[in-house]
Amino acid sequence: MRRALDTLYLTAGWLAALCLVAILVLVGLQVGARLVDWGLTALGAGATGFSIPGLAEIGGFLLGASTFLALADTLAKNVHIRVDLLTQRLPERPRQILDGIVALLGAALAAFATYALAALAMKSLSYGDVSYGLVAVPLAVPQGCLAVGLLVLTIALVDEAAKAFSGNDPVHGGGEGI
Repeated sequence: MRRALDTLYLTAGWLAALCLVAILVLVGLQVGARLVDWGLTALGAGATGFSIPGLAEIGGFLLGASTFLALADTLAKNVHIRVDLLTQRLPERPRQILDGIVALLGAALAAFATYALAALAMKSLSYGDVSYGLVAVPLAVPQGCLAVGLLVLTIALVDEAAKAFSGNDPVHGGGEGI
């Protein structure tokens, strides 16, 4: 089970990275085309006029997808920012229990957000909603990506809670003293 969860988190992280690479490629193409046009104009030739329609909108959708898809992987690797002013002062077992409770509360919130986003994506799909930009992107696609990211985050938070309750807490020492 541990291997399957780690693979799920890693896959979501790689999908997030691919979204960022897609943004890089699209923006790089647009900037490169503008530089070529500037050079052609400086030489007295006509500009190509190459433009990626809806770049800002598509980049926004990709950025949202990358953010939500990366949440579970960063949580699993313990690179989220954690405020532990209270918990660092607690003895180990009460701290683990509090960490588990907080992770379960986060999982409940993430589960609700997953449900709401998935329902919104299904509505958008049934109504045929598309974005208002130059390129009509079906809104169910970015909404579905966000919902998938939140679903994987929900799973990761439940996993963190289970690790904390079992005493296997990698954030604060991996269960030493138990």
